[in-house]
Amino acid sequence: MESKKLEALLMAVDLGSFTKAAEVLGYTQSGLTHMMNSLEREIGFPLLDRGRHGVRLTEEGERIAPAIREFLQANANLDNMIAQVSTTRNETIRVAAYASIAMHWLPTIIQQFRTECPNVDVDIRMADNVEAPYELLSQGKMDIVFASRQELGAYDWVHLRDDPMFAVLPKDYDLGGRESFSLSEFEGREFIMPWQGFDKDIMRILNREGVRPDIRPTAVDDATVVSMVEHGLGISMMTDLTLRGRTERVKVVPVVPFASRELGLAVRSVSDAAPSLRRFIACVQRMVPDL
Repeated sequence: MESKKLEALLMAVDLGSFTKAAEVLGYTQSGLTHMMNSLEREIGFPLLDRGRHGVRLTEEGERIAPAIREFLQANANLDNMIAQVSTTRNETIRVAAYASIAMHWLPTIIQQFRTECPNVDVDIRMADNVEAPYELLSQGKMDIVFASRQELGAYDWVHLRDDPMFAVLPKDYDLGGRESFSLSEFEGREFIMPWQGFDKDIMRILNREGVRPDIRPTAVDDATVVSMVEHGLGISMMTDLTLRGRTERVKVVPVVPFASRELGLAVRSVSDAAPSLRRFIACVQRMVPDL
């Protein structure tokens, strides 16, 4: 049974006229009459007495009128509650990020963002492959990704920081008093390469300099690369962010000429992004320089 029919019934009774009720509700008189006839057929007995002096409830109509009013009030309360929940429910920003960024940047960023936008949740997914964040973004499974810049589809890019590269050497590696490591010194050396596509940024730098190290085939994470260098199984090159908290047992020095990977945010369209997502981007841009 449609609530609009019951509302029209009570309106006709309260005003005592189909004509007046039709004007208030925006129906024609014949349309309202047809609606009331349909309602009476659904219920199974007459609800209205129609006479020269207007319309009024039948005896049966009088008996069920209080229940009709309670039903319509409950229905209105439900509509109001749904509207309130819809207005105040938390939004969610879906974020994918490399493990190093998720570990060293996101906790502080999200803590600040929650103070600015308490009704917006941030759902984080760590990426174990350099291409994974971009794939998730293109599939619409993520709203924004933290990554190094790659040519992997169409997206808007927000530059955040250049992440410098460092040579990772055994503790006893003799630098001859130098405080840097020339990229050319990787030539022919046993080189332990990070896996799952994170070699892309490293190979881009080595190829630019025309350097060809002896790359050891591995499938290990960043912490294991550092451990392998510590045990004299080769040398490597990693970024400042990936090395944080892992430098005690190895020697870490900047490479020359300076080399880095570009870190930033990829989003399908900044201009079309929801206001909450644009506020999140602004929060990130403010905070990253101090992280």
